[in-house]
Amino acid sequence: MRRILAIPALSVALSAPAMAQDHAADPDKAVSGGGSLPTGWMARTDKGAAMTNVKFVDMAPGWHITLGPAAIFYQPADTISGNARLVALLHMTPPKPTHPESYGIFLGGQDLEGPNQSYTYFLIRADGKFMIKRRMGEKTTAVMGWTENAAVKPADADGLSSNELSVEIKGGKVSFMANGTEVYSASAADVDTEGVVGVRINHNLSIHLEKLQVNRM
Repeated sequence: MRRILAIPALSVALSAPAMAQDHAADPDKAVSGGGSLPTGWMARTDKGAAMTNVKFVDMAPGWHITLGPAAIFYQPADTISGNARLVALLHMTPPKPTHPESYGIFLGGQDLEGPNQSYTYFLIRADGKFMIKRRMGEKTTAVMGWTENAAVKPADADGLSSNELSVEIKGGKVSFMANGTEVYSASAADVDTEGVVGVRINHNLSIHLEKLQVNRM
């Protein structure tokens, strides 16, 4: 049985007035045909947003995600433990967002339905930058702030780009890679590595998720 969650937002390091201004300038868009998920998938939206403006559909090869609100998507059975490699192939499609919006993968997910959710996420933006963060309950902590790297392919003038993101966990080291090139590494003790994996897509984006897979090592 599919379950859809719409629960409070991830905390962000912005003041309430700034958040209100940003939201007013770039509100979540209405999405036609939203409100359901492919079999086996679950979602959690930011800011308690309704799923009516979240459209997630099977579209070979993979799935297509069209958003109003930002959200994470995952299949509870998809988990990592020990040495493993998580890989996702994501394509940004038009329309191009009005300002850089992020998307990517997460790993080490725990309590994703509850107030104590935690995970590490690896995101990219249309301007060719990447970021790595940890979420622990209501707090988020930057592991690596927004950083430009030639390995991340920026979107073209129409908003099109394709990037393969991967995270490899081996021998206590975690390597974060874009299109096969390591952009950051960390000790496994300093990030979340064991638990559910999935994708995080920010608001008003249209992303084609061609693949999301875990390879045991």
